[in-house]
Amino acid sequence: MPKNLLVAPRVGHPWWRSAWLLGPALVAGVAYLDPGNVASNMTAGAHYGYLLVWVVVAGNVMAWLIQYLSAKLGIVTGQSLPEVLGTRIRNRWARRAYWLQAELVAMATDIAEVLGGAVALNLLFGIPLLLGGAITGAVSIVLLAMQTRRGPRHFEFVIIGLMAIIVIGFIAGLFVAPPDPGGVLGGMLPRFADSDSVLLAASILGATVMPHAIYAHSALTRDRFGSEEESRLPSIRTLLSITRWDVTVAMVIAGSVNLAILLLAAANLAGVEGTDSLEGAHAAITASLGPIIGTLFAVGLLASGLASTSVGAYAGAEIMHGLLTIRVPVLARRLVTLIPALIILGVGFDPTLALVLSQVVLSFGIPFALVPLVTLTAQRRTLGEYTNRRLTTALGVVFAALLITLNAVLLWLVATGA
Repeated sequence: MPKNLLVAPRVGHPWWRSAWLLGPALVAGVAYLDPGNVASNMTAGAHYGYLLVWVVVAGNVMAWLIQYLSAKLGIVTGQSLPEVLGTRIRNRWARRAYWLQAELVAMATDIAEVLGGAVALNLLFGIPLLLGGAITGAVSIVLLAMQTRRGPRHFEFVIIGLMAIIVIGFIAGLFVAPPDPGGVLGGMLPRFADSDSVLLAASILGATVMPHAIYAHSALTRDRFGSEEESRLPSIRTLLSITRWDVTVAMVIAGSVNLAILLLAAANLAGVEGTDSLEGAHAAITASLGPIIGTLFAVGLLASGLASTSVGAYAGAEIMHGLLTIRVPVLARRLVTLIPALIILGVGFDPTLALVLSQVVLSFGIPFALVPLVTLTAQRRTLGEYTNRRLTTALGVVFAALLITLNAVLLWLVATGA
């Protein structure tokens, strides 16, 4: 049953006094603006023009519902999704298997974020990729230390500040070279061109509906509202209403930026040689739109890597604690999870290809996070009077089915070499 004692019922909580309750969704929303998103959307726009606009829009609509359900679970139960599953999955080996796939998804996320930060530092300052990855990891450790020692509110302020830099960095180019309105409208028609476009669609969805963001959001609301004085909090119902606004703002920002990246590539990089890498895309943007826009793009990429890797590390720690009841210090865990990304950078593997492939891994992890989330939030024994409405559950089921179907098609294409 929900922990209704988490907050005390209150009536007439003014909206202007509720502004301080916003924030958890914006932090979780940074996961939708990580370097993997940049690579996937940039590649999609450069290779297929406006073809996959509909995938970005559909993914963002799905993300709104998913993130709201995750936040609701954390608010009503006072537990994160991994914590709830840790108590519901009674079989020890099944729980460990579930943790393993969630951990692999978190690691894939971390790889994308560290690689993106390394590439950005290389573009801005000429820093070698391996050193850039180490610097990105070091900054994330500082941010995580702030979250641990200063509390969730200070962490939110820093992440939201980085989000503002991300928005400016990735949207600025559209004011210099706006996309073709007819092309954008045509891109809203759902379709694919070939198997590679399906691969990119899965990559975009993996970067948009991110499994670790589902795990993280429930933990963020738990930490944020559980750390506030109970006397200052409104009722659960009011918190849920505020959370809907929080999620809406976060998803509008994330969706707009993701769409802007694809449109920027579609309008300026289509047919340009070498744009299948972040470095090549940066060079093409600089040549086409000028050095200022190119620099802003690189700065946005750096902010994306720094913010998202911190949120990803937070999610990974929560996954381990919730499912295995093992509390490894976040900073120690951060050092260990940096190793795969640093190895990839050290051996010279193409960073952009690694980014895109990491998003495909994320796409396969979506059902394992989404199906339990929809199931739990539809159960009265879990959320009590705050259980999902039938329409909400139906939409969750439809979204899960669509994502699972796309992943199955992608697996078939890869297996057959189509």
